Amino acid sequence: MLINQKLIWKTLLRSILYLLIGKDKLRFYETIDWQHQSDRFRRADLIYPHYYSSQNFHSIKGGYLNSVAAITYDIVAAYASPPNEAWIRKQLIAAINCQPKKILDLGCGTGSTTLLLKQAFEQSVVIGLDLSPYMLVVADYKAQLADFNIQWVHGLAEATDLEEADFDLVTISFLFHETPVEISQLILQECLRLIKPGGQLIILDGNQKRLRHAQWLIKIFNEPYSKAYAAESVDVWMRKAGFDSVKTEYVGWINQVTYGIKPPV
Repeated sequence: MLINQKLIWKTLLRSILYLLIGKDKLRFYETIDWQHQSDRFRRADLIYPHYYSSQNFHSIKGGYLNSVAAITYDIVAAYASPPNEAWIRKQLIAAINCQPKKILDLGCGTGSTTLLLKQAFEQSVVIGLDLSPYMLVVADYKAQLADFNIQWVHGLAEATDLEEADFDLVTISFLFHETPVEISQLILQECLRLIKPGGQLIILDGNQKRLRHAQWLIKIFNEPYSKAYAAESVDVWMRKAGFDSVKTEYVGWINQVTYGIKPPV
């Protein structure tokens, strides 16, 4: 009797995902029509940049333009943010020094930080923007479970097409280590354009100093731009972009929170 190795591997993988993701979420992922659901968010006129479409982030073929990336992202994020991902993300919330009426979460992914922002500021308008429509499908699903009214936008973080000086707070979580340095700097320029005078920008990402000595970690998670990110300084980028009162605080084992203010008029 021949053993179907492909079937065995598929069954084993499903069992692992069942344990890591949970029964309800896995059932949702297995039954969803990804094409139809992602079309709810997809901008027909959007052209994916080469730096994004050409990379197999986290060793997934097609990277974030593959629904598998959306299914597994929360698992990867949990293991890549020791000692506790939720606690790490809450350090971004703790750095907020205003009562924002309108918040933009750039590169929101599956919405983990976006939901925390809505939870902390229930009366605020919260928008999450991401380049992957599949990520937005999962983010919207999580928002529905939490009964949160969040607007999800499919777009480029470096060219959002959103209104100028319209946000009191812009946040960015775990995005810069996944973009080329020149794109990260463009994103910061876009943030300066989007934020109201006196408004705040907060960035949560990998600890650049520690990542310089953790190339093995970058290889494990197959992060094509992390080495270049680690060699730079988000502080320097923010000051160069025009932000004031820039400061970085190290959180957890390998993360940092950097924040600054758009100068008042």
